Amino acid sequence: MSYSDSLLTNRGYFITFLFLLLTLVIKKKTQIMKRIFLAAIAVMGFTFANAQTTGFSKGNTFISGALSISSDKTGDAKSNGFEIEPKVGYFLTENIALGGKLGFRSDKFENDSKDNAFTVGAFGRYYFTPASQFSVFGQLGLDYTGHKHKPGNGKSNELGAGLGLGLSYFLSNHFAIEATWAGLNYSVNNNGGHGADKTNSFYLGSDLREVQFGVVYKF
Repeated sequence: MSYSDSLLTNRGYFITFLFLLLTLVIKKKTQIMKRIFLAAIAVMGFTFANAQTTGFSKGNTFISGALSISSDKTGDAKSNGFEIEPKVGYFLTENIALGGKLGFRSDKFENDSKDNAFTVGAFGRYYFTPASQFSVFGQLGLDYTGHKHKPGNGKSNELGAGLGLGLSYFLSNHFAIEATWAGLNYSVNNNGGHGADKTNSFYLGSDLREVQFGVVYKF
């Protein structure tokens, strides 16, 4: 590897590290600060990207995920949350990738009540220009989540499906920045079962504030 290639790769690692920091979403931060941070990273990404970088191909495996920490305070009432959700995908063809994910989320409230959620899911993606440095993809996902509530040891189960769009931009031959947006979602929660009424939720919209950013590593 030449010195220039090594320099571009190191810059890609640096920008990837900054995006990993972005995934540590603290809800106390304002939207203005978030936008400034995103704009700064976007400028660096386009400035330092290697023009010879390639995207995905058949047989590639990639890993990604989400990590978030939240903290809210209203008066003397406080709540804290933590979530981690790793995912892995594999390209069956040049354009189609299938994958799965596991997730855990914990929310703790001022009155010592707590909600833990365990998620297992599967997703399929279609990339329109997978071999390019920049590509748009469509995604269909299916998730199953089990909730445990304390005190009382209450339980509930939720099944959800989502359809959305995503953008992938490679900073090097292994690291890519990813933005995903779920515009259509449907879920049903049994609220503990045993005769309880189910909650059906449907969402269709174009709220760009719901865009999620992440980092992908390609093997």
